[in-house]
Amino acid sequence: MENHPHFSTYRIITLCFLALYGSACTQTTPEGAGADWATYLGHPTSNQYSTLDQINKDNVSQLELTWTYKTGDSANYQTNNLIVDGWLYTATPHSRVVALDGATGKEYWTFDPSAVYESLADGDQRGLMYWHDGDIGHILTMKGNRLFALNAKTGEPIVSFGENGSIHLGEAMDIPGRPNVTLNTPGQIYKDLFIIGANVGEDVPGAIRAFDIRTGKRKWIFHSLPRPGEFGSDTWPANYLEKTGGASDWSGLALDEARGIVYVSTETAGPDFYGGDRYGENLFANSLIALDANTGQRLWHHQLVHHDLWDMDIPQAPTLLTVEHEGKELDIVAVGTKMGLLFVYDRVTGEPLWPIEERSQAATKIDEIQTWPTQPFPTAPPPLMRQEYTADDFSTISPRAQQMSKEVFSQSGNYGAYPPPSTGQTIMFPGYDGGMEWGGAAADPDGILYVNVNEIPWFYQLVPTKKADGSPLPNGEKQYLIHCASCHGTDRKGNPDGGFPSLEGISGRWSKETVMQLMKKGGGRMPAFDQVAQGRLDAIVRFLFNEEPAVSDETERKNQAPSYVFRGFQRWNDEEGYPAIKPPWGTLNAVDLNTGTIKWKVPLGEYEELTKRGVPVTGTENYGGPVVTAGGLLFIAATADAKIRAFDKDNGKVLWEYQLPAEGHATPSVYAVNGKQYLAISVGGSKLKPHPEGAVFVFSLPD
Repeated sequence: MENHPHFSTYRIITLCFLALYGSACTQTTPEGAGADWATYLGHPTSNQYSTLDQINKDNVSQLELTWTYKTGDSANYQTNNLIVDGWLYTATPHSRVVALDGATGKEYWTFDPSAVYESLADGDQRGLMYWHDGDIGHILTMKGNRLFALNAKTGEPIVSFGENGSIHLGEAMDIPGRPNVTLNTPGQIYKDLFIIGANVGEDVPGAIRAFDIRTGKRKWIFHSLPRPGEFGSDTWPANYLEKTGGASDWSGLALDEARGIVYVSTETAGPDFYGGDRYGENLFANSLIALDANTGQRLWHHQLVHHDLWDMDIPQAPTLLTVEHEGKELDIVAVGTKMGLLFVYDRVTGEPLWPIEERSQAATKIDEIQTWPTQPFPTAPPPLMRQEYTADDFSTISPRAQQMSKEVFSQSGNYGAYPPPSTGQTIMFPGYDGGMEWGGAAADPDGILYVNVNEIPWFYQLVPTKKADGSPLPNGEKQYLIHCASCHGTDRKGNPDGGFPSLEGISGRWSKETVMQLMKKGGGRMPAFDQVAQGRLDAIVRFLFNEEPAVSDETERKNQAPSYVFRGFQRWNDEEGYPAIKPPWGTLNAVDLNTGTIKWKVPLGEYEELTKRGVPVTGTENYGGPVVTAGGLLFIAATADAKIRAFDKDNGKVLWEYQLPAEGHATPSVYAVNGKQYLAISVGGSKLKPHPEGAVFVFSLPD
């Protein structure tokens, strides 16, 4: 075996004898991508690290735009592009796959899944998967409820895979029929298996599955929402599968190839904000799980939120790295949360590196919806964001903003990330979109983890699905509250800044047929409602078009429904549209996981109009992650000011920046072609503004 400085003899021997997990004794190179960026987030360990150092601290200021490729699609563009043997593969905002020359941007081929299946829904796609069988490369891509296998050199479907080149993602879920299951984040490839999570509806039980990459046949399944009699089923009430779903993995996986262990981060159980019918810890929702990659057997797990009532999904893939802990090298897994907390564990045993405390939380204000009495908090590293909105956090942007935030705070109050269920308006901080988010964290071989964080306040409020006198609401209004209000608001005004359009006056913009098709098919951030009974969808349409009868249909009134629903995602902004909290609003952090301390923290992003007013740099809301390189650099776009920047990884100083035409809400890719290093970023995906045409922007040093 090669003698690598980050693989001691002891650890190499350990890897060999840890084959009890079913893996062969083969050494990998967990330091990260070389010339290629052939895996989502750069490496199976999801470490977002590149060994390339041609671009470094001394010359990064010379970085210039080399080529661009316009996709022709206008929607969220979140793809972390793959580069293999000099070819760049991207999934466009409408999930067309395009193969380009990584050095010039020349198009080789394009594949449109909708040309094969016209009814496939659009959705946010964050990347692709690549595998080589010795003869041809395979590209795995997804759109709607189908996953396709393509020839990497021609773009043609590999007909021996599944049904003439694709599989239905709702099959092999151990659920009757074909539920509408999608996939926005790529999985990991282990040997000749591809392992994926899934996006599921709140009534579809989640699972992690492994498939034969040649045939598309399922090889194993792990029920992340356990079935009766399985481990974890005792953390649910009786008949729970009739009332819940979710607990899936939409944020990504990490793989320890040598040991044959895959690490999974899961979401909340459904319904997201109503837990009256699922009281219990609710395993394996909101958990970090280690599975045997060969069999799907659970090795260990930790739940990071008990009985989630606040949509606190684990929002990013776990990150694998090696640290110096208590005088010894230790392989670890770290994962961040929407609360801005980092949980760190021994990769093999699952033991936390630092103690985790169960801390008491506020009790419910609605008896029907019980809160779990405690929640886990790591004692190290420190939180990467404020954990509660206090009087010290009133906005400092202007006297009016400060007064407004003071007035709202006096009425609403804040309980941190776990406010008790209540019909009153409460400040939700940390908020629904982080803390950490899906862009992931970058890990340097020296044990430093780099991660971007949001510090945006929101509101939390539940509303009853009955009238004040206890009588039932008209059925359409009730069904709207249950299925639509969490995104579009109880008042139908939506949250356009968050990608949820207003539904007021919809009859003047769309036909009933268009609305029905969108509900069934989904699109953008909207899931498909194909599992919802047709009668309920009809009632929603009648309500939206103001044709609701005064009295509910008796049959529908008897159907079970939550007694309370979430009012909707509402950012708390001041009158100028800025977050109603003292900055920073977005930060970039370097965390030393050898010691469990924060090495440095800097604002990420800038509102130039505020800087001109004399306001110190505030940071902005940010989506997409960082990449760290052997050249001592940290690259990240992500910010609302639509810039991509290079930071000095040692101190957080900005060494280079470039103004993009739109936000780069994706994680960059770093690669080399013919000995020349490049930096690629997908530009045009935005949760915050209208979507311009998506494009790939590629940078390099001048020749």
